[in-house]
Amino acid sequence: MFRVALSAGLALFLGACSLGSGSISSGFADSSSYTTNSIGASPSVKGVALGGDPGASRGGSSGQKYAALNDKAPTGTYERAPAGALSDRDYSSTALSIDKARDIINQYRRDKGLKPLKINAELTAAAKSHSRDLAKWDRISHYGSDGSNPWDRVKRTGYRARLAAENVGTGQIDFKEVMRGWRESPGHNKNLLLADATHMGIALVQDPKSEFKTFWTLVVGAPM
Repeated sequence: MFRVALSAGLALFLGACSLGSGSISSGFADSSSYTTNSIGASPSVKGVALGGDPGASRGGSSGQKYAALNDKAPTGTYERAPAGALSDRDYSSTALSIDKARDIINQYRRDKGLKPLKINAELTAAAKSHSRDLAKWDRISHYGSDGSNPWDRVKRTGYRARLAAENVGTGQIDFKEVMRGWRESPGHNKNLLLADATHMGIALVQDPKSEFKTFWTLVVGAPM
């Protein structure tokens, strides 16, 4: 998991994994994006991230265990917040304006000479589904509780992607805080600036009873 220290010295939790040409980084430092660019089929997953062992496979080799009940996300592919870590933050005004988030992302892309992204219903559905799942289990990960990865979730919506990428964040009060953390993290930033991306979907799910409080997911992609 990549941790970004933000205002008041509070450690917030931003995460992701990087999947491009078949390899995944360790989940620390610049392992902050999940990008797939395979065409026509889901790429193979050769490792895990977010604090897990990068040498462990998705299938559970080397004694890797699975979480309890119906949760198929491999142990070590997600992280949880320490109890009470964010209890002193005020989330009463937290909300997501999809249009404002799009405008912030697109202004950043324009500043880098890149074309803007359009909101896409299928990618938004993929983002919402993952944020809800993260909130249910109160964790940060790119694996869903059913074992899915971002590419799987995009395909389920009917979006025929030739490129798809996912950023996730937990604990932030507003999108500006999320965006600041993503820009400062090399992997997240890479996804924000994917030159070939044309569409995006973004979601926020809040659960005041959870330790992480907020669960943000951004999915960007380009169709075939």
